[in-house]
Amino acid sequence: MNHVPFRSLTTPAALADAGLLAADAVPGLAGVAERYAIGVTPALVALSGAHPAIARQFVPAAEELLVSPAERADPIGDHAHSPVKGIVHRYPDRLLLMPTLSCAVYCRFCFRRESVGDAGVLSPAEMTAALDYIRATESVWEVILTGGDPLTLSARRLSEILTVLDTIPHVKTVRIHTRVPVAAPERIDGGLIAALTAISKPVYVGIHCNHAAELTADVKAACGRMANAGIPLLAQSVLLKGVNDSVEALDNLFRALVETRVRPYYLHHLDLAPGTGHFRVAVEEGQRLVQALRGRLSGLALPTYILDIPGGAGKVPAGAAYMSPEGDGTFLVRDPQGSTHAYAPDIAKTS
Repeated sequence: MNHVPFRSLTTPAALADAGLLAADAVPGLAGVAERYAIGVTPALVALSGAHPAIARQFVPAAEELLVSPAERADPIGDHAHSPVKGIVHRYPDRLLLMPTLSCAVYCRFCFRRESVGDAGVLSPAEMTAALDYIRATESVWEVILTGGDPLTLSARRLSEILTVLDTIPHVKTVRIHTRVPVAAPERIDGGLIAALTAISKPVYVGIHCNHAAELTADVKAACGRMANAGIPLLAQSVLLKGVNDSVEALDNLFRALVETRVRPYYLHHLDLAPGTGHFRVAVEEGQRLVQALRGRLSGLALPTYILDIPGGAGKVPAGAAYMSPEGDGTFLVRDPQGSTHAYAPDIAKTS
């Protein structure tokens, strides 16, 4: 189970040497580096140097050690919905299979930031147990490979996993969530595309992209290679303060994605992960931004604005039909089953 070498910069000192941090900022980031994984690929080092909105996503900051009372180590309830290692089964008809917790790049706002890092991959026995769970659970219609980033695995290992999933009759579709096409577009080569297209079941690739500047010529070419091979491409973005929290930034992002043959799918409201308050946008502001986009963009370019209810109750659109203010900064959120949950984003303490 080999990982592809990404030659990432993994320490504050290395980022300072690359010009992405001031040298006098390095000592103050020791606690951040000890707690959370750092990794910036060559492609994103170059972009971060040219675009502050890109650097903000990947270069560590001292604010990451400021934890709000509303934040939690497992913000969307992965652990409570993990029947075996490597599986998160939150919805009846679909589940997550996490073959690795390693990523090509480590986003500073990641909702799994307490788990991801140099954690390797599932052992053969653990992978067997995870696949056996999928075989035994006939309600599972879709398997979503995530982690970590499954496209950091070798093409051979990825192909082995997909081949097994192809033999399970009740699994009808596979989705892969990844940052690799943006972080390391050279990784999207013939061997990887062959692995993604070798099975009989449809494989969708969901690409994490938050700013139009991420869609460089190399990234567009990598997406083109997948699209030309018949792989449907989706995009998931996160609404981030100082990155894309304006009508213009979101408009540019979603148009650029569609022009790259990637369908904007979800715009996530930021999860309540520890030390991410400096990225958090108020729900009302997110609703305002999405409403403003509706009159500017084709429906093809409009994703669904989504909140993942803390604790694992599931995703709901973050519109007024699902979220209503209670007057004290708290929202009442209705989940897909009609149950209600209090959501307290604690904006005042984290902005």
